[in-house]
Amino acid sequence: DATMDFIKFHADIPMADERIRTTHAEAEKILGKVFRSLNPPVLLRFPKKEKEKLVVLKRITECFDTTRTYAEKEVNAVLQPIYDDYVTIRRYLIEYRFLCRTRDGSEYWVNA
Repeated sequence: DATMDFIKFHADIPMADERIRTTHAEAEKILGKVFRSLNPPVLLRFPKKEKEKLVVLKRITECFDTTRTYAEKEVNAVLQPIYDDYVTIRRYLIEYRFLCRTRDGSEYWVNA
């Protein structure tokens, strides 16, 4: 089959071009390499490569309920068990627009 089965990222990703095209098989390899556990997710290291970051952030976003808003403390409570440097993860989730937040940072939600 000429059409590969690619991961779908949300439309707001800042660098949405060919470089981030990722098959499900590639994503599985990435996840296996950087997570100690996937259920529950426990991240060993946060990757430097863009494609890997996106796959990791997409997986972490799955830990949030898409139907609700979160206070910053609640976001931190979801992220802390995943990775010690949860502040960096939170920043990347926002920077890459997996999570949105109000201007004052009082509410966060998944960019569905």
